[in-house]
This record gives sequence, structure tokens and C-alpha cells, in this order.
Amino acid sequence: MKLLARHCSHGAPALDDAAIAALLPQVPAWHVEDDHLQREYAFRDYHETIAFVNALAWMIHGQDHHPQLLVSYRHCGVAFTTHSAGNHISENDFICAAKADAIYTERASA
Repeated sequence: MKLLARHCSHGAPALDDAAIAALLPQVPAWHVEDDHLQREYAFRDYHETIAFVNALAWMIHGQDHHPQLLVSYRHCGVAFTTHSAGNHISENDFICAAKADAIYTERASA
């Protein structure tokens, strides 16, 4: 099932390297670093950055899976990891990454 159609589940287990490699093509702009699934988004100005962060906040609240965010004037860095999986990457991280990309794409085309 595609990641966008999924919902985060409580207690998602950590993924092994092979499972992570199999899911990465579904979120090609993301990369793994220090047990985090990470991406940086670029915007025209601070207003667009904050609008994205607010839209992202609604989604992650609904998924109950909260990332680390680094917000600056024209950029927002997002890093997901799953605390209940020992601070390793789980499928929940990929689900939220795909949903974050969909929000970004929708906002960019508006």
C-alpha cells in the first residue's frame, strides 16, 4: 500500500536497513542520517515557510508522530525518528515524510 494512504500506528517497530532502502524510493528527496529520516524544504519567504509549518503541524498532530523542525526565513528542515522504536526509523517516519511532501507539492502548485 502506498505511504500516503497509510496512517501511523502506535508501537511501529524499527526498520532494518533493507526495509529502509526499499521505502526510500517512495520519498526520493529524503535521506537517512543519524537514525533520522530528513529533508529540507525551500520557500520564497518567511510567510510561505510558516504557512507550510502550520499545514505540517495539522498533519503530524493527526498522525500523532511529531518530527524535529528547524525553521528559518526561507527553509524548513524536517527530521523524523520513532521514539517508541528506540529512536530508530519506522514506517511511521516514511508515512509522515510522504504526507509532508504532498503538503509541500500542493502548496507549491497553489
